[in-house]
Amino acid sequence: MAKQIDNPSSLIELNDELENYFSNTIIPQLFVDARLVLRKFTPPAMKAFKLHLKDIGRPFSEVKDNFRYPTILENIEHVIQSGEILEKEIQTTDMRWYQMNVLPYHVKKESRTDGVIITFVDITSRITDLKEQEKIIAEHELLLDTISHDIKNPLAALGMTVQLLRRVPEKGMDHFPQLLNSFESSLNKISEIINDLVQARWAKHRYQAEEELLDLQNIFEDVRLALAPQIQKAEVTFSYQIEASEITFARRKLRSVVYNLINNAIKYSSPDRKPEIQIASYVENNDLVVSFTDNGIGINADNLNTVFLKYRRENSTVEGHGIGLFLVKNILETAGGKVTVESEPSKGSTFKIFLPL
Repeated sequence: MAKQIDNPSSLIELNDELENYFSNTIIPQLFVDARLVLRKFTPPAMKAFKLHLKDIGRPFSEVKDNFRYPTILENIEHVIQSGEILEKEIQTTDMRWYQMNVLPYHVKKESRTDGVIITFVDITSRITDLKEQEKIIAEHELLLDTISHDIKNPLAALGMTVQLLRRVPEKGMDHFPQLLNSFESSLNKISEIINDLVQARWAKHRYQAEEELLDLQNIFEDVRLALAPQIQKAEVTFSYQIEASEITFARRKLRSVVYNLINNAIKYSSPDRKPEIQIASYVENNDLVVSFTDNGIGINADNLNTVFLKYRRENSTVEGHGIGLFLVKNILETAGGKVTVESEPSKGSTFKIFLPL
């Protein structure tokens, strides 16, 4: 049974202990009474939310803006009315995160709630760490998707070369040097991809590729060499209109973006005509914009919003796993850029990538 305190000196002593607690706690805390008047706050609350001693005794509605969290008054009223504890992670307009706990202040004798005690625990560093971990995990998943996707074509080329090498004795040795070069090229490409993975794994930022000053035309040439068998087989022609070509970006990532867009333009070419790919670049609103226009089968209007989804494919008769455009979108958005698409069925598509300068 709780002991009643009837001695005025004991009440004064208890009040002094409460004042001492509020004065020495390291956590921002407030006491708001049932009439929504601010009665007490701790020194850390004064510092964190720029409160002043003159704010004590003021209606909380007059000081709520100090907390830079718009629904705090509604949260207090809810706890007073319901008597339930409210726990919430909030972000203030100065971009700091707090674990806010609003506890009802019960008067047991009268079975009523006479206000709330609010505590704020700064969790900004924890939220920042979590976001950084999420970014690293996303970067890791993106890297693995890129590696698994980009290694597929050189492996397929190796398989085709092996099959042709087996038939060499039947057809003579005239094509042997060409087949050997193709075999060596595919092996080198796989080696480059694996080296990228190893370097990304052990670099200072682990999964984050280093940015460097790149020339778009070098990236285009690298991709054309990687896709040489497909380009030759489909008899693809390229045209260029390059107004700007330098960009600071991660080489592996930009190469993957260009590779996937050109590879898709070849895969989704029309059976009625030879593929033509027009590549242009220019600066717009502090972005380097690169467009890839093809004369392929195009994309239905209903599918324009879904072509960038993982494992989503426009045409199930075309070989692939529906991951290329997903990688393009995620690589660009992770770097602060974006990709757009315009298309007309049976006429072709234009993909534009926006790289922040």
